[in-house]
Amino acid sequence: MLKIDSVSVRRGQLLTLNNVSLSLAPGRTVAVVGESGAGKSTLIAAVLGLVALQRGSITWNGGPVRNCRPALVMQEPRAAFNPVLSLRRSVLEPVVATGATVVPDTLDNLCKRLELRPDLLDRRPGQVSIGQAQRAGILRALIIESPLILFDEPLSALDAVTQKHTARLIADLQTERGFAALIVTHDLGYAAAYADEIAVLQAGCIEEVTAAHRFVSQPSTEYGCTLLNAAIALGALQA
Repeated sequence: MLKIDSVSVRRGQLLTLNNVSLSLAPGRTVAVVGESGAGKSTLIAAVLGLVALQRGSITWNGGPVRNCRPALVMQEPRAAFNPVLSLRRSVLEPVVATGATVVPDTLDNLCKRLELRPDLLDRRPGQVSIGQAQRAGILRALIIESPLILFDEPLSALDAVTQKHTARLIADLQTERGFAALIVTHDLGYAAAYADEIAVLQAGCIEEVTAAHRFVSQPSTEYGCTLLNAAIALGALQA
């Protein structure tokens, strides 16, 4: 289980996370929502150990998060890869870093599951579509069989049709593999449809953590209501 316990992060004079606490069990999804600058990306960086904690702790099953080899699916698919390397080399980098090997059938089966032609992996990031690059990013996250996958706005760079397909694909793969998923997103419709819980982050503080089905009918905070009403006005959710 991922446990974020009373975490605060300061960048310069700004407290970007303030006493944040969350928990996430295997097979479950928590979506963190909030406006730009709320601290969502800082939270992902903190879980990955990329920023120093001013106070608090982040653990996986009581130990360091790095022990579970957390995986990340980044917001901009093409920018997630080295532009001069083939997708195949980048996808396999996490495996090579651990000294392990990948059975070819395993890679081929994952490509099939992701509807990604294996030969596309021999191309560079700029030679594939954004949707294909995003699926390659998901492939890289899955190849090490991590029990914890972090998703930073995984749908924002995709068109509406590809968004729907990718969201369903992530959910299906989670059901099959049982990994814990922490998703940060502006898309409240996506969060409501696929998350077990929605955590509302404002100015670095957790305002509420509510079951997704309950949040879309009755947020427990004024700011949650503001986000919900905005999503309804934009057509992301139905009233």
